[in-house]
Parts: sequence; C-alpha cells; structure tokens
Amino acid sequence: MAKRKVRTIRFTKGERLVYLSAIVATVMTFVLQVFCSANVGNLNMNIEGLRSEITAQTKKNESFAMQISELTSFDKVKEVVKEMGLAYNNDSIVIINE
Repeated sequence: MAKRKVRTIRFTKGERLVYLSAIVATVMTFVLQVFCSANVGNLNMNIEGLRSEITAQTKKNESFAMQISELTSFDKVKEVVKEMGLAYNNDSIVIINE
C-alpha cells in the first residue's frame, strides 16, 4: 500500500486578513449589541424614574390647585373680611375671567 500524502492547506496573507477581519467583525458585532442593549435598559430605567417624578409633581400641583380654590372661595373671603373688621360689600366685587 502506498502512503497517502497529507495535504496542508495554506492560506495566503490576503485570505488570512479577510478571515481575521470577518472574525473580528463578528465578535465586535456581538459586543456592540450587548453594550447597546445595556444602554437602552439604563435609559428605560431613567425614563421610568422621570415618569414617577412627573406623576408625583402632578399630584402636588392638583393638591395646590384645590387649596387655592378653597382659599379663594367666597365663604373664605367673607370669613377673612369679618376677621379683619371690614365690611363685605358684594357690589364692589369685580369678577375677572381669564
């Protein structure tokens, strides 16, 4: 029996460069994908935090608006006028609409 010759595959420098570039590009794609996913997750957490702050501030604003409407009611004005010892004259009140 004749011995089989083992053929070795030799790549040229250009082929090695192409294959190495493809491998590096594939690895960098995966790394970039993981990095971007983490960044998107971080941004989503920040957005949810801001939404909760906006909700809390909206509730505060509504509470203040209710307090303002209570303090500017005619009953409260009459009470303050009596406490200050002034006379309440309904004819001299001017209502301004915005």
